[in-house]
Amino acid sequence: MTAEWTAPPVERAGPDHVAAERRALEQWLDYHRDTLLMKCAGMTPERLKLRGVPSSNLSLLGLVRHLADAERGWFRQCAAGQDVPDLYWTEADSGADFNNVEAAEAEADLDLYRREIVAAREAVAGKGLDDVVPFRWGGPDRDLRWIYLHMIEEYARHNGHADLIREAIDGVTGD
Repeated sequence: MTAEWTAPPVERAGPDHVAAERRALEQWLDYHRDTLLMKCAGMTPERLKLRGVPSSNLSLLGLVRHLADAERGWFRQCAAGQDVPDLYWTEADSGADFNNVEAAEAEADLDLYRREIVAAREAVAGKGLDDVVPFRWGGPDRDLRWIYLHMIEEYARHNGHADLIREAIDGVTGD
């Protein structure tokens, strides 16, 4: 009998205390990406799908799926102008990333999330922070700096959710 898959452990590096702007933004974003993965570490697929707060549809796996779509949307679709489809979002269910976790394959979704991070980095590697990109969903254009800052904010907010969900599931707390 083989052991059931669990989300792998993550080593998280803290951002430099003194760094150039682009390096600081990238390091803080990576720090938050790794924080989300740390909240998932050691969890079985079933536990990743649990909704820790009865009145909420948030789960750790739903957060991973949501942030994979955010990585793709902001860095690949918006900043790089790549014509790639959304991962989970649909016209029929704009909350599919959170709503459809029961049938999801947790290991595949975590792997897809990691691949989206790599693709996001590659998509903006040649762009400058002052590069202005059209906002593909309607509204004012924004520069790459804004996108980095927004993604850091997005992760910080959702990592707070992840911390509460994980604590509700098994009592694990931490950074």
